[in-house]
Amino acid sequence: QVQLVESGGGLVQAGGSLRVSCTASGRTFSRKAMGWFRQASGKEREFVAAVSSTGGSTNYAHSVKGRFTISRDNAKNTVYLQMDSLKPEDTAVYYCAARRDDYLTGLEALYDYWGGGTQVTVSS
Repeated sequence: QVQLVESGGGLVQAGGSLRVSCTASGRTFSRKAMGWFRQASGKEREFVAAVSSTGGSTNYAHSVKGRFTISRDNAKNTVYLQMDSLKPEDTAVYYCAARRDDYLTGLEALYDYWGGGTQVTVSS
């Protein structure tokens, strides 16, 4: 069973930066595509970013392109989401997710494992 734990959430002012991390258990992390999703109050969970198993390919939601960067360190079983130029509308619980497959996807239904989330709050 794969377990994912997010960390690094917190309160930041608009225009600031924050990096959230997700550490995974298991010995096959390097074979799994990883994604970040978020859910704001009153809204459905939405795709944010994804990275392939090797880190060679990435995909981003249009709303975060140019501001967020997803990366991974397979030696540490960790995926990161660097968030720059944060906006109040970025406020949400951010979830880490993992696939059994190697390839990245923005489709929530194709992810098999989920972390418990970390709160990111952006004030104006």
